[in-house]
Amino acid sequence: MGRDYEPTVKQWYEDLENDETFQVLKVDEDKETVEIQYLDGEIEELDIDSWAELDLELTQEPEGWSGSEGEDDDEDEDEDDDWDDDDEDDEDDLDEDDDEDRDEY
Repeated sequence: MGRDYEPTVKQWYEDLENDETFQVLKVDEDKETVEIQYLDGEIEELDIDSWAELDLELTQEPEGWSGSEGEDDDEDEDEDDDWDDDDEDDEDDLDEDDDEDRDEY
């Protein structure tokens, strides 16, 4: 067996027995579970006992890693924010047009 490592969110580990690399996404101490994500994007939830049986080594984030599921959601929110800003600008433009129309009368 390898060293015993506590599951740490955002830390990368290599499962030496299964030759798989994964990142810890979430640790739920109440449920005693660890949510991990493999390089292929698959997400798995392990109980603490299963975690303790793994033969692990710490490793670095793999080159070319595209990010976890949660990171993509942030990008979508940014796009929505941009859209909202455009709407406010359009409303301002309409108000200015109304002022110009009033000046003509």
